Amino acid sequence: FSFENVFHFVLNIDPAQNSIFDEGLLLISIATMPATTLSLHNWALIFLGLSSASSFQIPFQTNRFNPCTTHHDEPINAQKTCATFIHSFMPATTTTTSLHSSRGKQEDLYSAVHRKEYEMKRLNQQHAALSDPIRMAMGYAQDGVERKRLAAALRRVYDDPYNTANPNAKEKPKDVVEREQKLLEHGMAEATMRRGSFIVDIKRRSLSYPGEQFARYDDAGLVAEAMVRLGADVVFVNVDYQSYGGDLSELKSAVKAVRGVNDQAAVVMKDIVVDEIQLGLAKDAGADGIVLIAGVLGPALENFLNLATIIGLETIVECHTRNEVQAALDALAQNIMVSNRDRITGELYPEQAIKLAGMFPGSGGPIVTIAGGGVETTEEMKKLLAVGYDGVVVGKTVMGSARAPEFIRSVRDRTLLPAEFSQWGLDDVEFDMDGNIMSGPKRNIPDASDNNAFS
Repeated sequence: FSFENVFHFVLNIDPAQNSIFDEGLLLISIATMPATTLSLHNWALIFLGLSSASSFQIPFQTNRFNPCTTHHDEPINAQKTCATFIHSFMPATTTTTSLHSSRGKQEDLYSAVHRKEYEMKRLNQQHAALSDPIRMAMGYAQDGVERKRLAAALRRVYDDPYNTANPNAKEKPKDVVEREQKLLEHGMAEATMRRGSFIVDIKRRSLSYPGEQFARYDDAGLVAEAMVRLGADVVFVNVDYQSYGGDLSELKSAVKAVRGVNDQAAVVMKDIVVDEIQLGLAKDAGADGIVLIAGVLGPALENFLNLATIIGLETIVECHTRNEVQAALDALAQNIMVSNRDRITGELYPEQAIKLAGMFPGSGGPIVTIAGGGVETTEEMKKLLAVGYDGVVVGKTVMGSARAPEFIRSVRDRTLLPAEFSQWGLDDVEFDMDGNIMSGPKRNIPDASDNNAFS
């Protein structure tokens, strides 16, 4: 069989409708392709046919993937893409696993999304009844105005005694009112000192580090409680077992544990969200919010944001490229996370969040922004806060590490200059909670108390 005939014969694809073959360029409309159950012999034919091509490009034509989210339009390795393609359409059996693992390839985002879609299809069948708790969580609009714990935690409004969003807010003293009035007269009403938030991403493993397990714990709830006791403002609990080593039971455990020690900290469900029923799962578990990946949902992002708003679930939209950030802004996302890591390729771009910081309003704007991805030092974390982000997400670095208290204190025990001052060359200046300049701790910066600093 030729490369083209194998697909026509085995998958019964109409070449006039669902596929275009032109000198190695393969365009498949996955959304309309029948998920035909094939024999191992036929899968082998497909595999050998695809592997004979050195490389080809696949623009995915689903309502999920946005082909413009990668940095470069590079050809995709044929064998890697074929393994992903086979894994996404074969039944969930041990044969699938053995075939996929026999190629020595780890699960990437494409295969994870297709696996998740298959899982959610079965989950929808299990929760099809209208009286099902998950369906009820998705079907009822919030009654009144619910407490927005996530946004409040990301902005640390409870630590500001004069913030009107703080339920325990105090009346501003006369000197504070006069100072704010002067700032308003000079057009700098929002130029006030900020407080950064610390977000911990609880996970045992990650798609970004294939084959590596960097944390071993029995219950994410215990980890979440410990992090909140140390001062974490928000905890992400990963619930996808295959990619991140978590599950929904740990999310419920984390919600219960965190509520027991701090009613102001927020718990967020982190998953590869591909179906609206996952919003119902987060709501039913008691989570304050859920992470939505812009590169996965594509044009469907706005629908997910609308449903989350209706049922009273806060969201954080994860973006990596300028187009994804713009799409989140256009969809009126309230909380946006810029990741340095490209979810599609798995590559890390350490300066990506800093480069995109200018797309957001200044200090105190209507959009809460956080950044993360590959943060390994407190200096990197402080730099992200200095350019205007309200919080920093740290995962692997503090998982199973004794450095968690150090990272949390580096964020919480100091105040930040307004984002408008980020280009004034004051990156090395640090302020305590009262706004006074701190002499330390810093790295490789002379300290006035050090007798040898200026010798």
